[in-house]
Amino acid sequence: MDSVVLPLSVRDLRDADLAWCGWSGSELHLGFVARELRRAELGEVDYLAVCPPSGLPVAIGGVDHRAREACGVLFQLAVHPALRSCGLGTLLIRAAEARIRERRVARAELSVEENNPRARALYERLGYVAYGSEPDGWDELAPDGSVRRYETVCTLMRKELA
Repeated sequence: MDSVVLPLSVRDLRDADLAWCGWSGSELHLGFVARELRRAELGEVDYLAVCPPSGLPVAIGGVDHRAREACGVLFQLAVHPALRSCGLGTLLIRAAEARIRERRVARAELSVEENNPRARALYERLGYVAYGSEPDGWDELAPDGSVRRYETVCTLMRKELA
């Protein structure tokens, strides 16, 4: 089997990228991402994009520096479905952790849906440890185009950053 190696870069996500990021979620989701980009302008969050040479995001995710005291909270981590298990999630998380360290903060936290063992396994491989769980929910688009509330339970995980 032939393989191709592409250089990847991590940069801040931009408004102009959102048109390409439909793979990460619905228009409702992308509206939330757009609001987070406004918070990024204020320095409250970092929203990152992993890009091949084309410059088009193939993995995205945020770090909220205000959600919890003394830690950066990773959120909305997503990798293009066709490129999962290629190391992009690991690269994205390491870049997010670097942003947290740049602020001289020593802990990263995230939550993962209990029905997502694949993501949890990645986080555990990267050193995250479960410390609790909590209910969570968000609005999503239903197949008929209406907005409905999605309810779930998430495992809370943390990692001490050296």
